[in-house]
Amino acid sequence: MAETTHSQTATGSGRETAAGSGRETAPWIAPVAAGPLHGDVALPGSKSLTNRELILAALADGPSTIHLPLHSRDSALMVAGLRQLGVGIEEVEPDGAPNPYGPDLRITPAPMTGGVRIDCGLAGTVMRFLPPLAALATGQVTIDGDPYARKRPMHAIISALVDLGVDVTDDGDGAMPFTFTGTGSVRGGTLTIDASASSQFVSGLLLSAPRFDEGLHLKHEGERLPSLPHIEMTVAVLRARGVRVDEPAVGEWIVHPGPIAARDVTIEPDLSNAAPFAVAALVAGGTVRIRTWPTETTQVGADLETLLPLWGATVARDGDDLVFDGGVGVLGGASLPGLDLDLTRGGELAPALVALAALADGPTTITGIGHLRGHETDRLAALASDVNRTGGSVHELDDGLRIEPARLHGAAWAAYEDHRMATAGAVIGLVTEGVAVDDIGSTAKTLPQFPSLWAALVATASSPGV
Repeated sequence: MAETTHSQTATGSGRETAAGSGRETAPWIAPVAAGPLHGDVALPGSKSLTNRELILAALADGPSTIHLPLHSRDSALMVAGLRQLGVGIEEVEPDGAPNPYGPDLRITPAPMTGGVRIDCGLAGTVMRFLPPLAALATGQVTIDGDPYARKRPMHAIISALVDLGVDVTDDGDGAMPFTFTGTGSVRGGTLTIDASASSQFVSGLLLSAPRFDEGLHLKHEGERLPSLPHIEMTVAVLRARGVRVDEPAVGEWIVHPGPIAARDVTIEPDLSNAAPFAVAALVAGGTVRIRTWPTETTQVGADLETLLPLWGATVARDGDDLVFDGGVGVLGGASLPGLDLDLTRGGELAPALVALAALADGPTTITGIGHLRGHETDRLAALASDVNRTGGSVHELDDGLRIEPARLHGAAWAAYEDHRMATAGAVIGLVTEGVAVDDIGSTAKTLPQFPSLWAALVATASSPGV
């Protein structure tokens, strides 16, 4: 059981900007909940859907409007990269009710030209989705990113471009930076890749494949295919724009060449970013309502609806919303069970779930997440280090983590410029005084409003017995 406290703590506001790394100069002290929550959270749009729709809109046969898009560092980098290539992207005010998180986006396709160096930051969707699109431009394009991004696996995309006839120059290490010279077209055809390190390799190729001369017959050949729902999302958005996609077998896709229809789309709230807020109900107790939770979705965050009841949460739909009820929570003395979980489908949920497991009274083993070593940071090593620094007992496995029960205490929490590491620290800080996140501004990557949304959630807590 974690040490709990009801004393006042400093929350900090965090930087709320979509540009830059969002690095803070002083630690953010995670606020401790004074009692059960009565939260009501409206989240901005899905990063995964926003960046997929931006790619498709840029390649479409006419202008498209994206309603309720995400405005964050990852989406800003995608917008900037597309604009550098010549795609027209304009911010427009919505016709209906205003979006509190930013304007709509109007995308007008145009002939794409190179002669540019594209900054991908730490955004996996940008570094894996943009190169196949940029290969359709004429001229030289260099792909680069943040210092740690140069350690993220890119070999599958680089090799794929070479196999598709694109002239690529790199350092031979399968990483950024790399440069290629586009001729205005990509041959396409049959291609085999190993996407074991990231499903984004598959999605990046499928998204631009309708514009390849021969389309694309893509086969995955590797020991695993993580985050399959993200590929299902890619196939769904392609089909919604009139693209024919066949799936003759698991790990095999055929995208037929042809036009990509212009389309106005509305982006769903980001359900992966809902994870720390939903988990908070089990930690502090009480209820957390997530607004406009879709009834049908390809987002992997939807798995929270079935995962959190394994720890004792009650999940119920109320109109358009989903309500997570954590009962009395850890703060109120609830005993959370240990579990054995396979998160192959949705590894991005792991940081929030590891934080929850660190507060449980039984051991938990989470597997199927070995690929997280190649994310914004080595998330397995980072989670083990941070939780253990707070007095926890986390052991790295080849493909996951083993979390043993322990009594936690306050300590420095390193975000590693990783938004999900920062939010995991906030979860533990709900019942552990003195968790000091060194870079809460890293949440600007996909949720710039996290510090204020979290502070508002914690402020809904009532003291025990009230």
